Amino acid sequence: MVLAMKSLNRLLHCWILLISLLFVVNGQFPSTLEGPFKPVTVPVNYSIIGQVTSLPVNDNPPLSPEIEFQPQQISLSLSSDLSSVWVSWITGEYQIGDDIEPLDPQSVASVVQYGVYKSGRNNLAAGSSFIYSQQYPNEDPNNYTSGIIHRVLVTGLDPDTMYEYQCGDPSIPAMSEVHYFRTMPSPPKDYPSRVVVVGGLGLTYNTSTTISHMAANHPDLALLVGDLSFADLYCTNGTLCDFQNCSFPQSPLQETYQPRWDHWGRFMQILTATVPTMVIEGDHEIEKQADDLTFTAYNYRFAFPSDESGSTLYYSFNAADQYKWLERDLFNVNRSVTPWLVAAWHPPWYSTYKDHYREAECMRVEMEELLYKHGVDIVFNGHVNAYERSNRVYNYTLDPCGPVHITVGSGGNEMNLTLEHADEPGNCPDPSNTPDRFMGGSCGFNFTSGPAAGNFCWNEQPEYSAYRESSFGYGILEVKNQTHALWMWYRNQDRYSVGTDGIYIVRQPDRCPS
Repeated sequence: MVLAMKSLNRLLHCWILLISLLFVVNGQFPSTLEGPFKPVTVPVNYSIIGQVTSLPVNDNPPLSPEIEFQPQQISLSLSSDLSSVWVSWITGEYQIGDDIEPLDPQSVASVVQYGVYKSGRNNLAAGSSFIYSQQYPNEDPNNYTSGIIHRVLVTGLDPDTMYEYQCGDPSIPAMSEVHYFRTMPSPPKDYPSRVVVVGGLGLTYNTSTTISHMAANHPDLALLVGDLSFADLYCTNGTLCDFQNCSFPQSPLQETYQPRWDHWGRFMQILTATVPTMVIEGDHEIEKQADDLTFTAYNYRFAFPSDESGSTLYYSFNAADQYKWLERDLFNVNRSVTPWLVAAWHPPWYSTYKDHYREAECMRVEMEELLYKHGVDIVFNGHVNAYERSNRVYNYTLDPCGPVHITVGSGGNEMNLTLEHADEPGNCPDPSNTPDRFMGGSCGFNFTSGPAAGNFCWNEQPEYSAYRESSFGYGILEVKNQTHALWMWYRNQDRYSVGTDGIYIVRQPDRCPS
């Protein structure tokens, strides 16, 4: 089961995505039964630092359509019903300025032709279409209007079956190339085997390596834990913003270069057109408009299984606002059918890096007990531009029944890697400065017990932090059976088939009943 949720109280814009997956244990890797493990910090490889270079999308936009209204930015995503899949794409080009005539969404049909692989595409599904605008502050002349966004729900699919499809308008004709995807297996008999997890992608040469390595590992499902295109780092003229001037009324961060979303969508199509991809919003998706609207591009560009929650800011793959919604959904989980619960949202609770250290503390204080009580097994986060895996932990204390927290926020991004840790001399932030500027509120406190008692930070790598490394990369989760799941961290500087941090996460339902 997969759930996602908007923050509690205040404006904590984050997803919580609960995934129940069942995926043989070969003994090649250590397991959490052997933990807790002594903390490991991998030395920084400075040869990969400072090499964040954006792809030259303005001079050579990737995968530009060859004919008018040919589908581009094609992506798949799961529905709350395992027999259905969303297909999304864009036709026509975006427009810049106020003196424009927006494209008419009704002028181009939204059709998917599909069928079981090699049996012909004899089935048709039709959907809806729309456009959106991004209105900038300060009467900026570069206001953005999108191309036509199409969204079709393909229903009645068989589980664990390969399908082929084309999307577009067959009457023009303007159809896409033929693409392929495999539906999710139907529990409890069989389960998806490879779920790739990554955050902080951006559109850089590092992103290119990440995506090519991910695709080469043939995942069944992709989970992107926020900070996607980083369009908000660019001014409306397409140049990278000067972050030193962010506090002024004419701040570049009040702008956002929306065409970067289109370039990103085209670039990602190599993955998203064949692998169902679920997204979680991060702070870089806020993109506040002149009328105070937020998350506009994010809400329009992606399809979500949000019928149960009524919001794209929290959803469930096969179940269901905020705390009540999550509590109800967790209560209804049958662990004999869905033994694995994996939660994901954007800002981490258990990151030991200086950047964003304990920013989501208010969320942790309010929600951690609920997740622990219901036996959540794994938590995925992004936000921090680095990788870190915790020991099993609850309330900053080692606990064999607590989740394993994994931060995977260095998929490529535009801001380089995070290198400094809060436990290093001179790096511990003032608690009053730690609340996230988008979340609001302050729940920072000094530790009351353990080696860090009386302090806001540890003076060494905390015992709950098992492994941390500043490298670009991604991870893959393979759930082998009802009790064993293999997690593997892959670095971009290695071959795509070589993992660096691997561990079997083992459930103990008899010891840790939920």
